[in-house]
Parts: sequence; structure tokens; C-alpha cells
Amino acid sequence: MQTLNDQLAQRRAAGLYRSRRVTDGPQGPELVVDGRRMLAFCSNDYLGLAADPRLAEALTRGAARYGTGSGAAHLISGHSQAHHALEEELAAFTGRQRALLFSTGYMANLGVISALLGRGDSLFEDRLNHASLIDGGLLARARLRRYAHADADALAGQLDGAAGRRLVATDGVFSMDGDVAPLPELTTVCTGQGAWLMVDDAHGIGVLGPQGRGSVAAAGLGQDEVPVLMATLGKALGTAGAFVAGSEELIETLIQLARPYIYTTAMPPAIAEAARAGLRIAADEEWRRERLSGLVQRLRHGAQRIGLELMPSQTPIQPLLLGDSERATRWSGALQRQGILVSAIRPPTVPEGMARLRITVSAAHTAAQVDVLLEVLAEIAAEETR
Repeated sequence: MQTLNDQLAQRRAAGLYRSRRVTDGPQGPELVVDGRRMLAFCSNDYLGLAADPRLAEALTRGAARYGTGSGAAHLISGHSQAHHALEEELAAFTGRQRALLFSTGYMANLGVISALLGRGDSLFEDRLNHASLIDGGLLARARLRRYAHADADALAGQLDGAAGRRLVATDGVFSMDGDVAPLPELTTVCTGQGAWLMVDDAHGIGVLGPQGRGSVAAAGLGQDEVPVLMATLGKALGTAGAFVAGSEELIETLIQLARPYIYTTAMPPAIAEAARAGLRIAADEEWRRERLSGLVQRLRHGAQRIGLELMPSQTPIQPLLLGDSERATRWSGALQRQGILVSAIRPPTVPEGMARLRITVSAAHTAAQVDVLLEVLAEIAAEETR
């Protein structure tokens, strides 16, 4: 164990050590963290649905009908009417033939890529993709190539002459930068080269596009242009789990071959019932996206006023680039002492020299809460220049 202790000491010395916090009570703009009430700007609960009483009521009704666990994998005896209804509603919401539930977004990405590709095939990924997409390629044992961030021309050059089946995978909204993938350009390249395009829309679904249908819908694209769509239920939609949506052939292939689907106990049906409620609310209550957009603009304009430059993003993810890990950790600690929770994001989650504060905004925040964050950031910046 001494080797492990040495490794942990090295992480502490490099400012890369991660520590868990214990929260109490429901998710929201204000959290009780390690016994202290704090203002939180670090959640992915973009629409403020994680504590919505209508989802809790649906969960309670689901538990009364189905119990607390599914008991088995989907292919054994764990696929309930609640799961089936949610899949049908997700397919309709995304404008696709079918949808398939997974327990997490990580498992969905592992399952899709390893089911579609194998040795002799080629996988192309944006350099800033989520780790689950990268790990999916490693599990598939396909040849993995990473193209320059959001660079469709670089992708076209790599695709030319690539062997076997070819899959291009990209985040829809990049989780650490908050920018949106150039989906129309990527679609043009993939169509011209005969490659499949897969979009991980974990941070776009519920937030972007008409009725919150995501980054693919916002770009005016559908199943023909983007045959593989993955999104999660635990961010804007307020519950847990994930889904893949696409053609009949895609979903049937995943049912047969996606190991994280085949060999995992299905999510509790009560969670599926809550997700159905979250999906309906997200589609119907446009005011949530309008409010969220207004708060994002308030934060960006306020940051500019105090001389802080947020990275280019019109999504709820608003990163403040600070450079080295020690500085990011110091700023996060200073915010925490003032009662504000914002996570410092450091390598290897982001590249060396790109450590940042990852500020996230929710429709549940108020304008006054955004102003409090800006005031404290201004104090920290002023203190650093003294």
C-alpha cells in the first residue's frame, strides 16, 4: 500500500487531489454541504427539475406500483411497463424510431461504441470528448483517432481512407467548455465519407432546441443525418439514467450486442416514472429555458463588467479559465469560504494549463444569486492583484 500512499501524496502536491462533499436535502441553488448552507453553481440540474415535487410524486406512485427495484436485467424480467413507456416517449421526443434505456450515460456510450465497432474498424473523436466516449473506443478495440476540437476539416482528412466501419463520436455540448459541436459541418463530412455520426447530448437535451429536444434538433438535423443519439436523464431532466435513440436496426443491434445493457440490472421502474414526468415538464415549460438563457446572459455581462473573461459559451456551462491547477483550487476555496460552491476543474479532466472554475447556471437560480456570485468573484480577483 505504500505505493498507493506515494501516489496520493503526489496528487496532493500537484493540486490534483479530489475530495467528496456530503450534501443534505434536495438539489437546488442552495445546498447544505458538510453541514453548512451554501449557494451552489456546480450542478447539472439545468432546468431545476431535480427537486420538482411533480417528479417526486411520480416517483412515489411508481414505487407504490412497481416497488423499489427492477429485480433483473431488461432481458430477464426487469423490463417494466414504465421502462417501455419511457422509451416510447423518448423516441417520440427526439423524433426517432426507437429508444433504449441504459443505467448511466457512461454505460450507454460504452455499450454503443463496443456494439457497433470492433477490431479493424475506425473510431474518430473530438479531442475534448467526454471520457466515456474515449473509453468506449478502448473497449471496442477499434482504431481510435482524435481530431482537433470542433474541426470538421481535420476530421475529413482523417476519415479519408480509414478502414472498416467508421463511427464519428462527438459531444453535442462539451461538458467542460460549454460550447456546441459544429453538427451541420460534421454531418456533411460524415455523409460524404459514408461514416456514422454519434452525438452525446448529455448537456444539450432539455436545454437546447425546440422544446428542449437538444443540440441535434437545434441544428435542424434528424435521424438520417445523426443516426446515433445518446442523452442522459440525470441532468436537465432531473432524474437518473440515459438512453440511446435511433433506427429500429440500431436499437435491436444494441439489445443483442451492447454488454452494459445486457448484463446490468434495469433502473428501478419508479425512476422511469419520474423521468416520464420530467420529460413532459421539460417539453411543456418553455419559461425554464427562457429564464436559464436570461441568467446566463446576466452572468456573462456581469463577468465582463468586472474584467473576468468567461470562455465562449451560450449554454448553462460557463467556465472561467484560470490556467494552473493551484490557482483554480485557490479560487474555488476562496468562493467556498464565502459560502459559494463552484468546482475547480483540473487535469486530467481538462488539458494541462487549462484549469478552470466550471460555473453552471440553473433555471432555479435567481438574478440576485447570480449577482452574489459576481460580487465575490470580483473580490477574489481584486485581492489577487494586490
